Amino acid sequence: MKKKILIVEDDNFLQKALGYALQENNFEIFSAVDGEEAMVLAKKESLDLILLDIILPKKDGFEVLEDLKADTKLAKIPVIFITNLGQREDVKKGLDLGAVGYIIKAHFKISDIINKINEVLNIK
Repeated sequence: MKKKILIVEDDNFLQKALGYALQENNFEIFSAVDGEEAMVLAKKESLDLILLDIILPKKDGFEVLEDLKADTKLAKIPVIFITNLGQREDVKKGLDLGAVGYIIKAHFKISDIINKINEVLNIK
């Protein structure tokens, strides 16, 4: 059974690149371009993990994570932030809100994200 991952990213190129790489690694992918769409998909699908940008239209990633944690059915879904916000206070806020990882876009390779997903989902 494939693990289900939601990519919440408004950059079309990055979303497609991540989606392709994750599908190649045997994950089932769902995509959202804003925070409201992310919440609709999180409630509809039985997700195993969410990759979440912070700077998004309609509802930012911090608000999405707060909404996920406030919903008992969604609170246990692990969230990894993938963002350009690299200031120490942003990282702290994301982790304090309950994210299991925080990846800064300028510093990552797609293989790093796949390794982090495998680590979080305990996939060998």
